[in-house]
Amino acid sequence: MKTASLIILWICSLSLAAQNKYGLNPMKIAEYQKSVKANHDHELVNVRDFIPGIELDIRYATTNNFTGAKIYNLARAYARKPVAEALMRAQQDFNKLGYGIKIFDAYRPYSATVKFYEVMKGDTTYVANPYKGSRHNRGCAIDMSLIDLKTRQELKMPTGYDAPVKESWPTAPVADPAVRKNRDTIISVMERNGFKVYITEWWHFDYVGWDKFAVLNIDFEELEK
Repeated sequence: MKTASLIILWICSLSLAAQNKYGLNPMKIAEYQKSVKANHDHELVNVRDFIPGIELDIRYATTNNFTGAKIYNLARAYARKPVAEALMRAQQDFNKLGYGIKIFDAYRPYSATVKFYEVMKGDTTYVANPYKGSRHNRGCAIDMSLIDLKTRQELKMPTGYDAPVKESWPTAPVADPAVRKNRDTIISVMERNGFKVYITEWWHFDYVGWDKFAVLNIDFEELEK
């Protein structure tokens, strides 16, 4: 009987390893729904519906991204409710300056993080470690830039989105004063509204308090059922 129990445990452990070779078991849709009932702050809200005037350019719903592959079936930006509320306050501040927010990515299913890590062959300089999961997987990170509200054109920044180069670092020297001003503006307004810029990406902002939220592996289609 003891031997049979050990075999069952061994089979279960193999099954879990097959589900995720990096050791995490992210929250799925049923568990997420229970968590939202217990605490409404856990809800992932549709950012475009929540924040008037915000623009989306969800690159991972296209092949125009560093993987060269379409990662999402739907072009969506979701974020936890407190994150969306903080982002709305930032949008209001940007609007006063004549700017608006363009989002490249927000909540990201854990499965996408695994793919990015493997594409980058384990280099975590510009992608998250799947052994820990990312702030995107928690619904607590925003990849973004700014647009001019009059022209609807994107403001010039030191690099394009997702450029894996040192010029993308928020502390990298910038010769062009207009570009430097744009980068300083996006960082200062976002940090004033409860976010922190990531050390290697001027476009990536983590919500302060991200560690209170679980890693999720829920597709957009599941959220919209």
